[in-house]
Amino acid sequence: MRIVIIADHAVAEGGAPQVAIASARGLAELGHPVTYLQGVAGPADAALDSHPNIRRIDLGGTDIWHKGALAAARDGIWNRELITTLKALLTGFSPEDTVIHIHQWTKCFSPSVFAAVRKAGLPLVTTLHDYFLACPTGLMYRPDKGEPCTLKPLSAACLAAPCDPRSYLHKGIRIARSLALGRALDGLDFTAIHVSAMSEKIIGPALPPRARQVIVENPIECVDSGPRIAGPDLRIVYCGRLTAEKGADLVAEAAKAAGLPSLFIGEGPLRDKIKVIDPTAEITGWLEKPAVRDRIAREALAVIAPSRWPETGPLVIAEAMASGVPAIASTRAGAAGRIIEGETGFVVEPHVPALVSAFRKLTEADTAARMGAAAYHHFWAAPPSLAAHAKKLESVYRAAIARQRV
Repeated sequence: MRIVIIADHAVAEGGAPQVAIASARGLAELGHPVTYLQGVAGPADAALDSHPNIRRIDLGGTDIWHKGALAAARDGIWNRELITTLKALLTGFSPEDTVIHIHQWTKCFSPSVFAAVRKAGLPLVTTLHDYFLACPTGLMYRPDKGEPCTLKPLSAACLAAPCDPRSYLHKGIRIARSLALGRALDGLDFTAIHVSAMSEKIIGPALPPRARQVIVENPIECVDSGPRIAGPDLRIVYCGRLTAEKGADLVAEAAKAAGLPSLFIGEGPLRDKIKVIDPTAEITGWLEKPAVRDRIAREALAVIAPSRWPETGPLVIAEAMASGVPAIASTRAGAAGRIIEGETGFVVEPHVPALVSAFRKLTEADTAARMGAAAYHHFWAAPPSLAAHAKKLESVYRAAIARQRV
């Protein structure tokens, strides 16, 4: 079986390419020849160039956020130039033994990537790391209300809602992209992979009727180093983009109210606001994965993902548990399903009082140590390994190829 993985980037600049790169390695380890097509020209993860079963092709595109406004709008809606190149590449693959897996397409490829796969007649699988397949902003979230969106995608109410964090003009471009996507997917048979049951519940009903839907959780690549040995001064740790929809500001407010120090690993538009809320908060910016895991293992009282939007993941919750660190997740985060309430962590509403209550419970007696040990044992009892993830993908791919033949 030949596998073609498509993603905007070949470096782990976010959850989607991180999973795309990991899955390429996992599938290659199973002996499958993997072709990794990156849209944005630039660096690549070393694993993509060092494995004998992986061939990486850089299509030489540009991230639309690095283009002028008009070019970004045009190529974000339908990138003709890049897709011409992609179509030519796909002619070399046969639907009898090849499957296309799209992980990420909004930053470079545009909806035209789906039209290119249709033209090639190849079986298609796509992982929904976000909600762009139905929602123009990809978040199913109302920043004007601070809560998940319940409107029917592309309904009159949806079109009128001021839900784009940039401007309504920007939303108009995204609406045009969604309409182009609808045309590209119309009547197309494909398999949609949800990364959590919550994600399937939210976006599943809005997907095209010919989409086959399955759940395959993201792989978590961790080394079992045994129960952690924490340092003396523990902090509340947040890891990710510093944005309102991810609730980074809630962490700063709640940690300060609870009288606890906080550590923010990441970068984003709320950096300055967080420092205003709590001048003592440490913000490291982005760190390499080993450094992130080391700091979490040594310094975290708990790792928190207080998402205001219905986040499909996030990966950091499982990674924290693998290190023996208690986790706190929003009721709106897909990763909340990994937490055993009151045993390995807490699942709370994304509001300051609820977070403060959870933080204070962790400081009682040996609560954090007990929960951390339980989190560690629960994770390693059945770790969501890369090998297991790749085997699940194999099954999905074989079904997609068989379906295409029919």
